[in-house]
Amino acid sequence: MGDTTDIKNGLTINYKNGLYSVVSFQHVKPGKGPAFVRTKLKNIETGKVIDNTFSSGAKLDIVRIERRPYQYLYKDDTGLIFMNTETYEQIPIDEKLIQGVEFLKEGMNADIVFHADKEMALFAELPMHVEMEVTYTEPGARGDSTSTTVLKPAKIETGAEINVPLFINIGDKIKIDTATGAYVERVKS
Repeated sequence: MGDTTDIKNGLTINYKNGLYSVVSFQHVKPGKGPAFVRTKLKNIETGKVIDNTFSSGAKLDIVRIERRPYQYLYKDDTGLIFMNTETYEQIPIDEKLIQGVEFLKEGMNADIVFHADKEMALFAELPMHVEMEVTYTEPGARGDSTSTTVLKPAKIETGAEINVPLFINIGDKIKIDTATGAYVERVKS
């Protein structure tokens, strides 16, 4: 248990029968009336962000979470199999717990966030950017080598489709933002 003085960005609390992570907070002390803490809370399971106000000194049910380094191995009927890079223990993770799962490839590292008291996986975080090879895209027209405002569809090595600038060709390596699925830049080899 804790109270509003413990609130900080990234803190996870048990609130309204769900786990919420503090996205942002602001301690407010108005001229009249008691102080309070205005927060934005993100539901860990659904991703929905809500605004909430706690009166100053209110009790909070703080949940201890741990980030552990894992490496993605393969997919089978139990889910996506990850291996702890420190203990070599293997665990299955449901695809729904991973944002940007379409950019996951074998051998990729990810952080899996666990509820420390229940030893339950809450979600997995891929790296912010991944490098992928373009396996198919329509060829760009001559003279389109510098245009970045016009986009075309491209298929990458994991099978996902994203939009890329016209100058990207088959075999090019590109950097992709895993949170948005957007093209970032061409990787120089």
